[in-house]
Amino acid sequence: MSATTTAPLLKTPLHALHLELGAKMVEFAGYDMPVSYPAGILAEHRHCRDSAALFDVSHMGQLRLVGADAAAALESLVPVDVIDLGVNKQRYAFFTNAHGGILDDLMITRRENDLFVVVNAACKDADTRHLITHIGHRCHVVPLPERALLALQGPKAVAALSRLNPGVASLVFMTGGHFELAGADCFVTRSGYTGEDGFEISVSADAAVPLAKALLAQAEVRPAGLGARDTLRLEAGLCLYGHDITTTTTPVEAGLTWAIQKVRRAGGARAGHYPGSGVVDAQLLGGVPSKRVGLVGLERMPVREGAELVDSHGRKLGHVTSGTLAPTAGKPIAMAYLASNHAVPGGEVYAIVRGKQVPMRVAPMPFTPHRYHRG
Repeated sequence: MSATTTAPLLKTPLHALHLELGAKMVEFAGYDMPVSYPAGILAEHRHCRDSAALFDVSHMGQLRLVGADAAAALESLVPVDVIDLGVNKQRYAFFTNAHGGILDDLMITRRENDLFVVVNAACKDADTRHLITHIGHRCHVVPLPERALLALQGPKAVAALSRLNPGVASLVFMTGGHFELAGADCFVTRSGYTGEDGFEISVSADAAVPLAKALLAQAEVRPAGLGARDTLRLEAGLCLYGHDITTTTTPVEAGLTWAIQKVRRAGGARAGHYPGSGVVDAQLLGGVPSKRVGLVGLERMPVREGAELVDSHGRKLGHVTSGTLAPTAGKPIAMAYLASNHAVPGGEVYAIVRGKQVPMRVAPMPFTPHRYHRG
């Protein structure tokens, strides 16, 4: 018999606090993470929509790209405009492969002396290698494992965070800045993954617990785990890497073309010159056979990831990539890849759940309106 050893789960700087708060812990991307607290996923979801929820997202990867050529170098790996990004402005991006597939999605913020990049937890080691391999000779790639990341999300997030530093209220959606919070120097962006107004706060690991406690001491704020984070982002129509976007889905199929600025498209001043640009440009011009859509269930039965989608004759049209019973919308919702000729709002398709055809309607996303603070 051969003994198999499992690597011990990694812990974020807030791990002990999660246990103190009674969190139910699960493995996620190699970390021991809170999926929910005693209030439960539904209550945490609703509290985020109504007030303010605090999430620990310290498992995600934070990096700095440093050097005069950093923006141009990063443009060689992503189809977005990094060079023209203003100081303290943030932009959504994705790494592509030679086939136009998505290696990961990420957030980029230009700061005075660097580019601050946040990548997904499950991809952070591969992303770091990718950056060092392809652009490490053009800029310094500096991982930041000594920093934690907190997300404060919800309509009352600004009121709660402003008590720690009133200056944060001056930020608008997709901008950032340095602020002192609970005695710690933090980099704060007004962004998030819930569809609500909110902030993501990069803080040194040793200051993370005092900051989290200072935030939880605010009347509006309660902790929320990965379970609520998932239902919130799905209602907001936001992709989860490894599920709704993968190495085999392109930005065009995924409906993410809004993130590809004109300057990087065919005919633009800095068109192409990123992996898979030929595939992406051809799809922008000629379309794709299937695309990501939203679906709303016409019955109460939730439809989960992996469910096959068929037409009324049983012909396969696609598959579900994320699904849940939406707490805010009050009905089953899903994201799916569907044959383009059926990806028309109002069209009806059927999900196969335990051998039964469950009717669903193609619906625009987000399922719950975004409430970002745009100023």
